Amino acid sequence: MPRRMGRPGLMGTMARTAVVAGTATVVVGGVQKSSAAKQQNAAAQQQAAAAQQQAAIDQAASQAAAEAAAQVQAAQAAAAPAAATSTEDKVAQIKALGELQSQGLLSEEEFAAEKAKILAS
Repeated sequence: MPRRMGRPGLMGTMARTAVVAGTATVVVGGVQKSSAAKQQNAAAQQQAAAAQQQAAIDQAASQAAAEAAAQVQAAQAAAAPAAATSTEDKVAQIKALGELQSQGLLSEEEFAAEKAKILAS
């Protein structure tokens, strides 16, 4: 039987197609894995950044609360020497405490406790 020259036969074409399809499948799978890994790394970085932001916010809030407590203590220390505090001074102190509460630096319980101390003096 003489050997054919030129184009491959049907079996050769099918074999070549199978090799190309198999290679394409492997390449696509690798690209998908790589893409998934990149997305996972990006998500991890976003979570880390969010955690750092939350920690900074928490630290700022605790500093603000400490400053508010220091302001309240300073106001109490200034009010302590005056044995007979006038009504106007008491109203001014309660207004100052109300401002601290509206800014979110005092809770309702802290406000009520400080208000009771001012009214009792």
